[in-house]
Amino acid sequence: MSLAADPESNPLLEALPTTRAAAPCAVVLFGVTGDLAHRKLMPALFEHARAGRLPADFAIVGFARREWTDHDFRADYEPVLAKRGGRDFAEVWARFAPRLVFAPGKFDDIESYHNLRKTLDRLDQTHGTAGNRVFYLAVSPEYFAPIITRLGEAGLIYPRRQETPFSRVVIEKPFGHDLATAHALNRDVSQVLDENQVYRIDHYLGKETVQNILALRFGNSIFEPIWNRRHVRSVQLVVAEEVGMPGGRGGYYDTSGALRDMVQNHMMQLLSLVAMEPPADLSADAVRNEKVKVLESLPRWSAGDVYRNVVRAQYTNGSMQGEEVVGYHQEKGVASDSTTETYVAIRLELNNWRWAGVPFLLRTGKRLPKRATEIAIQFDKPPTALFEPEDGSLGGANELVLRIQPDEGASLRFEAKVPGSRRRLQAVRMDFRYGAAFATPSPEAYERLLLDVMLGDPTLFTRTDEVESAWRFVSQIHEAWAQPGAPLPDLYPAGSYGPASADRLIEDVGRWRRL
Repeated sequence: MSLAADPESNPLLEALPTTRAAAPCAVVLFGVTGDLAHRKLMPALFEHARAGRLPADFAIVGFARREWTDHDFRADYEPVLAKRGGRDFAEVWARFAPRLVFAPGKFDDIESYHNLRKTLDRLDQTHGTAGNRVFYLAVSPEYFAPIITRLGEAGLIYPRRQETPFSRVVIEKPFGHDLATAHALNRDVSQVLDENQVYRIDHYLGKETVQNILALRFGNSIFEPIWNRRHVRSVQLVVAEEVGMPGGRGGYYDTSGALRDMVQNHMMQLLSLVAMEPPADLSADAVRNEKVKVLESLPRWSAGDVYRNVVRAQYTNGSMQGEEVVGYHQEKGVASDSTTETYVAIRLELNNWRWAGVPFLLRTGKRLPKRATEIAIQFDKPPTALFEPEDGSLGGANELVLRIQPDEGASLRFEAKVPGSRRRLQAVRMDFRYGAAFATPSPEAYERLLLDVMLGDPTLFTRTDEVESAWRFVSQIHEAWAQPGAPLPDLYPAGSYGPASADRLIEDVGRWRRL
């Protein structure tokens, strides 16, 4: 099964650029001494250097509180990047290291930003960065607004709508804690930056398998005509995690929960890509306009609607791969009386023409049996039953499954006759795997997204109205849970697929998929 189409017959695919070259620029990493920079950002930039995708005139500026020199900065990252291996490491590092420059400073100190500006002006002369700036905020959310404000006060953000030279700011998730805080943060950001200068990052959108949702839908004529309420019975989206609270993460997670941590961002993005209308082309605004329409069609619920359509739960002690693990309340940093959900299941219907009446079933949780992200589209059964279904058969209901991670690919389940004299059917599967189909491995999500920022392509980044539309839906659920008399979280043992109470959300259309 192919996820591509002939560009000559598809105007959407014709819009894809064939070659892209980034302009000279300096990337400033705020929080460069932190975990995200060490695990994802700097390795992604190093891989771009290895592959020759960085411009010749380029610099990486680390901004953090430590009183480091350039030498200290380079010495800290050399062993980190050396772990990526490769016989060419020494050669690539020799080219990469001189591009690393450290600028000590404090996030709330305006003088630090004036010094940063001097450093960047110097790099324009010594490294040829041409005045182009990318500021990456790999910091805690409470620093987003103060840093952007200081960048503006120090003259590090160019006038609105200025394209050359450019200044762009990348903001990590979570973007707000609820609708009110997201709106306030958007207001603060808009006082300094124009929308075209803001890149709100969700690393899920950088995954090749997520981007291929559009290719599968709009690049293959066998799917688009049946991608609607007339042929689709239900859609399931699942993001399952095996882990509990590693590294003492319980204290942070207890203020967030599954709804904020997964549903508001990752799952809303997957939902919008699966359900969106065909865009006029693949330009950033065309794609994001259609995604916003999906998010704006999410239901408006009363508290009673939330209690009927949403199930929340917490894991208790159980067994994971033969090892006993503690329950959520026993995790370090978690309050003994916490009602924070580690699992949430949602049934919703979109209020639009294409999907009216089709249930979308979302499910995510910690301490589930397997780590997996999948989207399953179950199609309607044929109008008449001419054959005898085998046990375990879908009874004529075809199913398309998109595997986002791991084991990236797609599979189509359909019915085939079992050999013999009887007219019996059995579900069989056609399978496509990225690893087997393509000679080159998919790039890491952050590699793709960082390159897109440097190229000025915001397609895979969320816009103001996207963020607020997703928060509007999620916040109404939180508000219902906060009301007096709201049902407390159900319980499920670690290593299970979640609480039995979630089965009521899907009983009229089938059952939850086993991963």
